[in-house]
Amino acid sequence: MPKPSSIPELEPSGTHLVYLALSFFLILYALFAEFIRNRLHLSEPPLATLTGIAFGPLAVDILGPVKWRFQDNITQEMARIVTGVQVFAVGLDLPPAYVKKHWRGILLLLGPNMIYGWFASAIILKFILNVYWSTALIIAATLTPTDPVLSASVLGGAKFSTRVPKRIRHILAAESGCNDGTAFPFLYAVVFAVTQHSKRDWSKMFFLEVILWQCLMGILVGATIGLGANKALRFSEMRGYTQEATLFVFYFLLAIFSVGVGSTLGLDDFLVAFSSGTAFCWDGWFNAKTSKMKLPSILDLMLNSSMFVYFGTIAPWDKYTDYLSIGRLVSCTVLILLLRRIPSMLVLKRFIPEIRTWSEAIFAGHFGPIGVGAMFLAMEGRGRLENGSSSPEPHPPDTGPHQQAIHALWPAVSFIVLGSIMIHGFSAAVMSLWGHLARHPKRRASTVGGEQERLYGMETDDASVMDDEEFEVSSESEEEVAQQGNGSIRVG
Repeated sequence: MPKPSSIPELEPSGTHLVYLALSFFLILYALFAEFIRNRLHLSEPPLATLTGIAFGPLAVDILGPVKWRFQDNITQEMARIVTGVQVFAVGLDLPPAYVKKHWRGILLLLGPNMIYGWFASAIILKFILNVYWSTALIIAATLTPTDPVLSASVLGGAKFSTRVPKRIRHILAAESGCNDGTAFPFLYAVVFAVTQHSKRDWSKMFFLEVILWQCLMGILVGATIGLGANKALRFSEMRGYTQEATLFVFYFLLAIFSVGVGSTLGLDDFLVAFSSGTAFCWDGWFNAKTSKMKLPSILDLMLNSSMFVYFGTIAPWDKYTDYLSIGRLVSCTVLILLLRRIPSMLVLKRFIPEIRTWSEAIFAGHFGPIGVGAMFLAMEGRGRLENGSSSPEPHPPDTGPHQQAIHALWPAVSFIVLGSIMIHGFSAAVMSLWGHLARHPKRRASTVGGEQERLYGMETDDASVMDDEEFEVSSESEEEVAQQGNGSIRVG
């Protein structure tokens, strides 16, 4: 009879390893957050994704590839919550009544710009991946929205963002908050075309279910939630019924509530969340009340990092070779990131008041990252193709209709998302380093990438637009440079 071992048997699961990877990343990031964010100009999404990859089957492979097969409906729900909270936060961060004042630029970005990106991406996918037109259009539809999580990590809260005019930051933030929801019609237009039996059925499903119910009703419901919550919170706060800690987490709870209402009623979750956040802060009262509170940034960091660590651990490396080709996926990613937005932004530049120079148009075209929203739409589209609902099967079925689209959708989208995370996540560092080295040595800041003036080719905002916080950051940086002693030149 074999002698029992005194060493306990280890049976970690994929979920346990995600806990380990996530906490490891957050602890390490917390120790060096200032150095990473404002000196190296790195954002957390690519670092979190690389951490997940390092713990996953491609690298350490502690568990083996079989145990990493998380259910796809779990991925969908995580993407729903993270994107919903972030688009709600975009509504909070915008100036009061921003959408009303800048509706022209927003409509151009949501209309012609997204339509062009949809067709441009579909053409690239069709001829490089050699898939059906319907498959290419479905995949391209998931890539049309710009990701609010990646955008916020580059354009908000870091010193690099102060070198970008506020009008550019705000219009890109507003676009990223809106277009995750407005991408639904692009996706459903093709999905219904391949699943419905007649044009009449297609028209009925598309216009009644998507346009009228999901989108328009979603906006109305979201605005109602936001305005009602604003009045309720102001009523309670004025009478001393609430506490300061409540204000810290109120926006997060309201974001979750908005997503829950949207998903329960079958509305466009992200339009509900964005409309709710925008209406909630329409008068600027909540922003003024919580301007010095940092908990929203903490919650964002926790949620966003969790999602990207998770994504790194579940990236389907085996699927990239099973259903597609690595070389073709790389070519698709490069061409899509180059051609999906930049040409249209150059054409629309003269019609968008917030974009004044060609350099600003190229910058706005480049900073249209693809991320968590695309993951959610990929799962949404797959669910519709698999079973006619918005929830996908735990794993793609091996038989049934629309097999090419079902099996190519997630590998193609996840690979392009991975490429966007890396390219856009490291763009700030590359731009800062290049701008530093391109200067004459006497005009460089004392630290690499420490320049404070606008990026090359970007016009300075009017003095009335600069807020106190931005002015203080600029002033403090100049004082630091001035105190370095001999050999230091103050930039700006």
